[in-house]
Amino acid sequence: MSPRFAAPDEVSLPLHVVEEAALEDWRAARPAAEAAWLTATGFAAGLGEVAILPGAGGAVAGAVAGLGTAGARARGRFHLAGIAARLPEGVWHLETGLSGPALEAEALGLLLAAYRFDRYRAQTPLKARFKAPAGVDAARIEALAAGEVLTRDLINMPAADMGPEALEDALFALAARHGATASAIRGYELIARNFPMIHAVGRAGPQAPRLLELRWGDAGPRLTLVGKGVCFDTGGLDIKPSASMGLMKKDMGGAATVMGLAHAIMALGLPLRLRVLIPAVENSVSSTSFRPQDILTARNGLTVEVNNTDAEGRLVLADALALAAEEECEALISMATLTGAARVAVGPDIAPFYTEDDALAAAISGAATDAADPVWRMPFHAPYETMIEPGIADLDNAPKGGFAGSITAALFLRRFAGAARYAHFDIYGWQPADAPARPKGGVGQGARAILGALPGALGL
Repeated sequence: MSPRFAAPDEVSLPLHVVEEAALEDWRAARPAAEAAWLTATGFAAGLGEVAILPGAGGAVAGAVAGLGTAGARARGRFHLAGIAARLPEGVWHLETGLSGPALEAEALGLLLAAYRFDRYRAQTPLKARFKAPAGVDAARIEALAAGEVLTRDLINMPAADMGPEALEDALFALAARHGATASAIRGYELIARNFPMIHAVGRAGPQAPRLLELRWGDAGPRLTLVGKGVCFDTGGLDIKPSASMGLMKKDMGGAATVMGLAHAIMALGLPLRLRVLIPAVENSVSSTSFRPQDILTARNGLTVEVNNTDAEGRLVLADALALAAEEECEALISMATLTGAARVAVGPDIAPFYTEDDALAAAISGAATDAADPVWRMPFHAPYETMIEPGIADLDNAPKGGFAGSITAALFLRRFAGAARYAHFDIYGWQPADAPARPKGGVGQGARAILGALPGALGL
């Protein structure tokens, strides 16, 4: 269940939020007994500090949280979410000087602090609940939280319970929830309908490969989202070592993220026409696996030499992007857990993205800052095009040498995206250690940045 704010009329306790520099003046304005209590307990308003304020008869009268300094806050995000778990049970409201994007980010963090993945084991719920802070759009924050919860739940599910069939069910359920339409092309029908690379990658899996589609909205600019839905990736015949295979349930993180983004778009009723395309496959090992040095012909007619069966994500995305390019749209965005090279470049916390459209890039980067959703623009570096041209075929899915792996993957995808305003996100989709509002496990990246960029980018 998606977390929601407490009702405005519920009785609540104040959570005062104070920066270090403002503590002295704030404390001087408080009742003498409260000020003395804070001095006695050594509360200094450092980032993450929290003090419970005593009331009459031993009751809790409220709490005060430290916001530290701007420099300390720059080293993290969702700071109040880290405090939420230390508050007593009850409903709380914020009393803070925060406003604008900073307040919205903290409000979202308070909702996401309640996230628990409890499908397989009961989890201790967050005791504290929160009212929407004054000055924020509660419906928007709740839609963002619900989209993120959907993304996390899908990624956290093990592949035994989140294969192509279950991913299809999840997309159809999302469509039904919002009055959208959904369809699927499965198995050998992929060949008949000219999606040869989706079929080649997924044909060895225990469940038939498929291309999933969702459509919503009948007016406004057209936005197409394409998400990589590799529900488990063994690496194929170029099989991964066990240490590299352990997290491969998250290889459908691109699909999960575009579904969470699609939920937010539809829940907020944005005036656009949305299309979601998800190639859903398992990259498995069997007698029917595609092989190294096979040459595949993509939907758009380009030939691809397979030099590593573990570079399969770009193959299935290529067919989906080729389909997207056959229909005009104002923006085309792909999201994928595509390369380890992206993690080497920017680590697990930042989503690198590629686009040739400077205005779109600026809109995404600006929105990312406001949404506490870090991204970094990377280059479609044209001189590297020769690295993905093997000579025997039009394209190479895994250039040798190991250099610029994220860039060459993005250049590969660009060959299929057509003339639309195109952006590609090479995300990680996983939080490697617990952090405020982000427990270890599946996580969305880039979705809030994209959502924030859409009004300006599409003229909504």
